[in-house]
Amino acid sequence: MNENQRGNIALITGASAGIGLELTRKLLSEDWQVVALNRSDFPADDASIQIAIKSRRLRMYKVTDLADYASLRRAVEEIKNKEQRIDVLFNNAGGSFHELSYSKQGREKHYEVMTVAPYIILMELKELINGGRLKTVINTSSSALKFTKEFSIEILERPKTFRKLIGPYATSKLALSLWTQAIAPQLAKDGIKIRSVDPGSNNTLRKGKKSGLPLLVKPLMKLFFSPPTQGANRLYEGAFGEHRHETGVFLLKGQVADLHFKDQAQNVLDRINAIYKHEFLGEARLND
Repeated sequence: MNENQRGNIALITGASAGIGLELTRKLLSEDWQVVALNRSDFPADDASIQIAIKSRRLRMYKVTDLADYASLRRAVEEIKNKEQRIDVLFNNAGGSFHELSYSKQGREKHYEVMTVAPYIILMELKELINGGRLKTVINTSSSALKFTKEFSIEILERPKTFRKLIGPYATSKLALSLWTQAIAPQLAKDGIKIRSVDPGSNNTLRKGKKSGLPLLVKPLMKLFFSPPTQGANRLYEGAFGEHRHETGVFLLKGQVADLHFKDQAQNVLDRINAIYKHEFLGEARLND
């Protein structure tokens, strides 16, 4: 029997640290296979992870930057060539940046990494998901989205101001949840369910890495925020818990929550679909 026929298969982006790593560990402990799309390697001193890599139950594909379309294209092509199906896609990769920065495409970096890239990954891997057993997509969102006071495509792509956590990060997470809602009826035609999930407040600080957190939040995170296992459990429940039959919803603390700026959901979906078609796919055609 081919290894890809055994058990369920999850693809997790950003699986090598924080919430993604804990989710990887949890699924492996339940006899899942995990396909990881990462920038960095898994911890070399984690025996169970290294055993899973050697046995091919954990398979890693590298991307230098989700905002780098050439690198992302190579990674998803390799996944499409080597993997046979994906039962659940966890679009989990992300993070908060410490200053305003832009992608090679000229768009704000949070937006490119956490709103546009997950859509590209979904579209590129949709055929593998459609061939899966569970046909489920979980997008990691954030309760920070509730701090968004202004919202438009222009603000998403080129914000006039920058505030840590409650600025472009929050706006990009809101945009992610909005397109998740807007695309749900389209995916439902193929039997695919999609949800966005807030993983809660987790201590994901990493030594030697500049943080996009406000100064006052850092000590609070160390003292009061939950370990990343909580976030992993929230994503897991979002995929397999009581709301597993629903689609298009945003889950906050395990319950369906309302989103602000719902009138902008289709606009966000239309814009990122245009980026995908004209830039991601268009650039690929030019390079052929």
